[in-house]
Amino acid sequence: MEPAEPKHLVIVEDDATFARTLCRSFERRGYRAQVAASPEELDRLLEGERPDYAVVDLKLGTGSGLPCVRTLHELNPAMRIVVLTGYASIGTAVEAIKLGASHYLPKPSNTDDIEAAFGRAEGDEAVPITNQPTSIKTLEWEHINETLADTGFNISETARRLGMHRRTLARKLEKRPVR
Repeated sequence: MEPAEPKHLVIVEDDATFARTLCRSFERRGYRAQVAASPEELDRLLEGERPDYAVVDLKLGTGSGLPCVRTLHELNPAMRIVVLTGYASIGTAVEAIKLGASHYLPKPSNTDDIEAAFGRAEGDEAVPITNQPTSIKTLEWEHINETLADTGFNISETARRLGMHRRTLARKLEKRPVR
C-alpha cells in the first residue's frame, strides 16, 4: 500500500516567527506546508502549486489578506481557507467568507483550532445566540477596523474618514493592535 500524499498547505503570514511555528506544527501533523509573507510571494508560490488548505492572516504589513483569499479560492474553489485576525469584526468576517474563506478565527489560534476549522465544512446551527448587546467600545472598534480595511490599512486616511486626529487613532490602535 502506497503512503498517502501529504495534505498541501500554504500559510500567508507576514510575522515570520508565527509563520515558522505554524509551518513546523502542521508539518509534524503530516502536511506539506509552504509560507508566503505577501500577496506577491503567494502569486509566485502558486505558479507551480495547487494547495488543498490555506491559512491567511487578515492583515499583511499595511495591506489586507483578503485579496489572497480571493486568489486562493479562484485557484481551487474546494480549498479550505481559514482567515486569522487579531481584530475580529463582523464586516471583515463577512467579506472573507464571501471571497471564499471557510472559516474566520481570532488570534491567537493554534494548530488545533485551525485544523478543526479545516474539518468543519458546514455551519453550526446549534451555536448559541446571546442576548447581550454589543458594547459601545466593541462597536467603535468594529467601525475603526472596517474603515481600516476599506482604506487598505492606511492610518491617515482612516483617521480622516473617522473624523479623528491621526494620533488619537494611533493611540487607540496601540491599545488593541491590529494583527
